[in-house]
Amino acid sequence: MNSKAENEVAMNTIIKDTTLDAPVVSSPAGDLRHRRHTLNPNRTWLDRCGIAAQNCMEWSVAHVSPLGDPHVYDTRKFPWAAEVEREWHSVREELDAVMTFRDQMPSFQDILKEVGPIQSDNNWKTFFLAGIGMDCSENRKRCPETVRLLGKIPGLTTAFFSILSPGKHIPAHRGAWNGILRLHLGLMVPEPRERVRIRIGNDYYSWREGEALIFDDTFNHEVWNDTDGYRVVLFVDFARPMYQPFDWLNRRLLNFGALAPFLREAGEKQKRWQDAFWKKKPA
Repeated sequence: MNSKAENEVAMNTIIKDTTLDAPVVSSPAGDLRHRRHTLNPNRTWLDRCGIAAQNCMEWSVAHVSPLGDPHVYDTRKFPWAAEVEREWHSVREELDAVMTFRDQMPSFQDILKEVGPIQSDNNWKTFFLAGIGMDCSENRKRCPETVRLLGKIPGLTTAFFSILSPGKHIPAHRGAWNGILRLHLGLMVPEPRERVRIRIGNDYYSWREGEALIFDDTFNHEVWNDTDGYRVVLFVDFARPMYQPFDWLNRRLLNFGALAPFLREAGEKQKRWQDAFWKKKPA
């Protein structure tokens, strides 16, 4: 069996519904397994040149990746993932304490304004534990076991509790750069599971508490929580494995991201919220 087929079989096994062997709902009409930019069709000539250059770079990244270029990965390819899954209960305990002040947490766009095209309400809350150029020290003090587990993930760039309110929908979009992969560790998954789901490319998946989903967020994806409960995952971005010297180059590029004005602004907003909030709250 080739690696692509193995990957598909493994993912169906890992995150299948208890009564289904395939993704929990049928594939959408049309082919959505692409990396096209779809949110702003009215682009300038300079924008289009930048996207063309990015497309070339991402094509190159895909061809120097030892794990290939799937939209969803077999978690067994990442030895640390099993350890993170085994200890998920300790993360959930810390999340339960954090959830007592969910309403006071910043919404995603309050920290990173660039998500505005897909998020403008207060139904996607964030509790940051790591980010490029971010000071999350006060938040991290409240989640020591989660922070310890995050330390096992090579090349980690971002980590936060991603909290979706009942009825929340995140429209179709793509991520910024395929030199990053994304982990979702299911922590709080309301029932019925098939109604809280993510579409990645043409396939739909439902989270399972204590299980990891690793995917390439530059493929078109979309999220729904059509239940009456909160859906929470530990949301982690980490450097995509590549052959050397491309792995080294990619990690240097990600480190330089701390100099980007929009990430510096996000870091400042996170620190302001963190300092103001914990000043009022007991340790």
